[in-house]
Amino acid sequence: MSKFTEVLDRLDKNQNYAYSLIRIFLGIALFVRGLILISNPEALVELASPEKFTVWYSYIAIGHLFGGLFLALGLFTRIGALFQIPILVGAVFLVHERRLLNGDQSVELAALVLFLLILCFVFGSGRYSVGKRVNLPYL
Repeated sequence: MSKFTEVLDRLDKNQNYAYSLIRIFLGIALFVRGLILISNPEALVELASPEKFTVWYSYIAIGHLFGGLFLALGLFTRIGALFQIPILVGAVFLVHERRLLNGDQSVELAALVLFLLILCFVFGSGRYSVGKRVNLPYL
């Protein structure tokens, strides 16, 4: 067996690490987005219309902060994903869809994040998570 085949076999046996790394990266990215929104509310106004801003701002910022933290830790992962799914549905279908035809890739990125959040909601935190360590298998 070649070294390359051995490496591939080892990677195949440890696919749970890949899922956990994706979940952790997604959580950190959304947590950072929440920090940006709290420190710079005008960033959200640029994306959404000002009349809807006050209604959704707190939910979006707090959802990204806590949901991202939950995802990154793998603690209450499904709840963290569930809080953020409506935010990303709004981002994909209300905010970014009008930018689709002008070549802006924001809608594709928002759709990817939405897809990953749905996967985290369906499959949970995975094997390598705080939730598994403290025996909260379904959250």
